[in-house]
Amino acid sequence: MRPLRFVALGDSLTEGVGDPVGGLWRGWAALLARGLAPVDAGVEFTNLALSGAQSRDVLERQTPEALALRPDVVSVVIGVNDTLRCTFDIHSVAERLDTVYAAFRARDTLVMTACLPDPGSMLGLPGALARPLARRQRAVNTVVHALSQRHGALHLHAAEEEWLTDRAMWSADRLHPGERGHRQLALRFHALLAARGIATGAAPAAEPEFAAPTRSASLWWLATAGTGWVARRCTDLLPQLLTLAASEVRHRARGTSSRLDLSAAHAVSAALAALSVAEQPDAA
Repeated sequence: MRPLRFVALGDSLTEGVGDPVGGLWRGWAALLARGLAPVDAGVEFTNLALSGAQSRDVLERQTPEALALRPDVVSVVIGVNDTLRCTFDIHSVAERLDTVYAAFRARDTLVMTACLPDPGSMLGLPGALARPLARRQRAVNTVVHALSQRHGALHLHAAEEEWLTDRAMWSADRLHPGERGHRQLALRFHALLAARGIATGAAPAAEPEFAAPTRSASLWWLATAGTGWVARRCTDLLPQLLTLAASEVRHRARGTSSRLDLSAAHAVSAALAALSVAEQPDAA
């Protein structure tokens, strides 16, 4: 009997940023893989996640590679980088994710998904800058949740839990979990998989294996790699984000902020409705 095959797709969160081990990133997916089967049974784990990836990258690059590996379990945790781009379009995100989930379910692969916190609140941005990003992330989370139900995916609610406010869970950049946070994600996914009888190995330990980075080390990371990460995204997003923030201020002054929320909710509903229609071409 061959070992269970687990393939992880996504961006820097799944790549393991924030959990360095031996000069490489480890992360929640690698921690989870160890507990999917007893030690003597083994697990074949492949991490295809890449920092900066968007839903398009998962669809066009990562999914074909993953399908070729014939996984039993696949994790698809993506969407935050989509919200940080001026090209953000919830219709496109929904179409891509629906295609990805369907491709794996057609192979009887168990799909794992998660909803995530919005980057604006994690970074502590001012309200006018944070609200547009929060609205976008809520839209992505709503789509992921709906499509997870449609495709029978195992879904982890990780967007509105107490762990988000525990500073010890997060790395210096405040966007990626530290080792403790990655372990929490691994533990929660393991519990869901164990409830389905899929994870039969020992659950990951909750306590960190390594000491947390010192404050000076964290500041050095922010001043080097962290600054580059922010700069690359601000070059693309900042002009539009300022426009969105100006719109937030205008609507708030007029007392019409609810219109922005209603517009975003309508876009999500329309995106999901379009997918439902597309799945029934012969309905007429």
